[in-house]
Amino acid sequence: MKFLVPLALSLSLAACGGTTGSTGDNTAAAAPVAGTAAPAGQDWTQTVARTAEGFVMGNPNAPIKLVEYGSRLCPTCKAFADAGYKPLTENYVKAGKVSFEFREFLVHGPADMPPALLGTCVGTEPFFPLMEQMFANQPQFTDKFAAAQQALQTAPPAQRFRAMADAMGLVDFVKQRGVPEAKAQACLTDAAEIDRLTKITQDKGPGGDGTVAGTPTFLLNGKVAEGAISWAQVEEALKKAGA
Repeated sequence: MKFLVPLALSLSLAACGGTTGSTGDNTAAAAPVAGTAAPAGQDWTQTVARTAEGFVMGNPNAPIKLVEYGSRLCPTCKAFADAGYKPLTENYVKAGKVSFEFREFLVHGPADMPPALLGTCVGTEPFFPLMEQMFANQPQFTDKFAAAQQALQTAPPAQRFRAMADAMGLVDFVKQRGVPEAKAQACLTDAAEIDRLTKITQDKGPGGDGTVAGTPTFLLNGKVAEGAISWAQVEEALKKAGA
């Protein structure tokens, strides 16, 4: 397994976020798109599927496809989640106009791996609720991690992610939300998933195709929404796209 950065345990949050201000897109606004009703007895937030790179919620044929590359330990991603997830889902996803996909990006290197592993191993139905709860509780994870860094330096490499998850309180966190401890521990040593998450970060980061310079990075129908990192900026871009 190859990692984006060496296995240093310091949790630097400086890599989070990108440019601020308006989206800087001078193209004309698109015509309004039509909504689509969900199947009877459901709404589109209940339609969740795993993709090659992440998990997507909403109408599979939504005319506007929003993708976020994010880190569960990134404060700027938390700010977007806190302000944006409710209006995004209630006003845009439920209407069938927008689908929302989240893709893990290990902007902090190995420190991001434990929450990403636990977040992706729960399956489709719990994925987005658990992610939202992880963002809501992010400060307690980062505070505990910072306090335990010296002890983590001596953890055996093969057990490093399990030790990091325990230090952050992540195993207890997911257990309280219905994930059996045995499953959580197995997820933290899933070599195939570790390689997959690492490859996404390497392929999309500065050493790859450069799509992601910081987190969060948003794509609208496959194109980077330049300068959009807050909910207000993303919503502006969605409306300009016709949502």
